Formats: sequence, C-alpha cells, structure tokens
Amino acid sequence: MDGHRNHVDLHLHSTASDGVFTPSEVVRLSLERELAVIALTDHDTLSGVAEAQRAARATGLEVVPGVEVNAEGEWGDVHFLGYFVDPDRGPLCAMLRDIREARVARARAMVERLREMGMALDWAEVQTLATGDSVGRPHVARALARRGYVHTVPEAFDRFIGNDGPAYVPRPRLTPPEVIQAILDSGGVPVIAHPAHTGPAVVARIPEFAGYGLQGVEVYYPLHPPETVERLLGLCREHGLLATGGSDFHGLGIKEGTQLGSVYVPCECVERLREAAAAQRRVVQRDGGAM
Repeated sequence: MDGHRNHVDLHLHSTASDGVFTPSEVVRLSLERELAVIALTDHDTLSGVAEAQRAARATGLEVVPGVEVNAEGEWGDVHFLGYFVDPDRGPLCAMLRDIREARVARARAMVERLREMGMALDWAEVQTLATGDSVGRPHVARALARRGYVHTVPEAFDRFIGNDGPAYVPRPRLTPPEVIQAILDSGGVPVIAHPAHTGPAVVARIPEFAGYGLQGVEVYYPLHPPETVERLLGLCREHGLLATGGSDFHGLGIKEGTQLGSVYVPCECVERLREAAAAQRRVVQRDGGAM
C-alpha cells in the first residue's frame, strides 16, 4: 500500500443508526476514495454490517464488523467502539437489543414532551427518518428541523432535547465495565472512542478502563490535534493498548465527524486489531463462550 495516502477508516456510520448513507452506499464511497479497510460502527446496532460486507464482496475492500456503544459515569458520557464482534450472537447482541428498545421508548417520550410544548411532531415521521433499527435523539432533531420548529439539528439540541433541554429524557445508564465486558465476551476488541474530544476527565480514566479490559484507544480522530495524538500514543505505550482511528463519518454536511477517509490511520492499526480479536476469540472459546 502507498504509505503516503490513507487506506483505512475505522469509524463510520450509516442509516442503520444516525448516518445519511446506507451501508452499501458507505461501501461505494469507500471504494471511490480507494480505501482498503473500513469498519462500520453504527450506534447500538450491528444490523448494517451484513449489507456492507455483501456490497464489498469481490471488491477487495474489507469491512470490519463494529459498533459504537455509550456508557456513563459520574463524569459524564464515554463512547466505546467494539471491533470484530460477532454480529449475530453473543452477550453484546442481547445488550444492544435492550439498548435499542430503551432508545425507542426514550425518543417517543421526547416526542410526547415536545407535543405538550406545542410542537406537533408525528412519531411515524421520526421512525421514517430513522431508516435503520436504532432510533434516537438525532432523528427527533431532524424531525424538528423538517417541521420548521428549528433551523438546524444542532439548534434542536441546544433549545429542546440537549441534556439541559426542556424535552430531554434521560436514558438508562450502562457503565464502562459493563460495555467493555460485553464486547470482550462477544469475541471483540473494546476501544475507547475519541477520548480527548469527549473531555479530559475521560482521558484521565483510560488507565482505569484498561483495568476493566479496554484494549485500545481511538488516537487518530478529526478533532485530535497532533499534540493530542502524541499524548494518546504515549498512553497506549504505557498501558499496552493498541491505537485505532477514523473519521466518524455520518454523511455530507453532517456536524458529527468529518469526511470519509480524511483522517490518516496507519495500516498496522488494522493488523494489531485483527491479532487482538483472534486472541480474544480464543479466550472466549477456552472459557466456554458461544463463539
């Protein structure tokens, strides 16, 4: 591979959660950008992985099965990426099913609160905007914008459904140890997502998370400047963690992340992820897991 251009993007979203493009379209865009390895990491669901892998068959593009899952502590939110997880079975699949059901109930409660405030949103419209099986706040925000109650999705969060907004409904809390262990028990590799972008309190807890079984850090990220990348690489060396990275692509003109393939991720990151996943699958099989 040409070492001077990027061939890897390990953080992508599709319409299976809150992305704009279908899994097949994400694959097409990845091929146009001459990527060799991508990971589909939709929020709380692995449902787009099979479509993406079918679309990539015989193209030379590798699609790594992945997912992004939220956890919470007293210091706020933290996101974890699970790589090479089994998309069809295992403890993580059960956890994700429960999360999705809770997200739907939460989104419906927000829609009801907005209706009580005079914004006549239709739940069916929110479901239509959520073309995948993961319904959440972004889809409520898009419905508010479509109806003209706000001009933009960020405005919907700022005024109504953000954590301090009048229509906010809290979600059930998962702890970092719970999420990390579910990924491990499903034969996957748990990696903390965009830690420096999330906040210094999260970066400070990387050693703690390593004690729970965390295996990697998303070092290469659009909002991580060079000095942050170096700091995170230092933490990886200190605690025996692997480095990953990606664009957090959601779609053209979407606030989250940046353009697909636009963050340089060293190719050796993929090989280290693959080795870690193979080792974890052996652990699960040895301990009598369902892999």
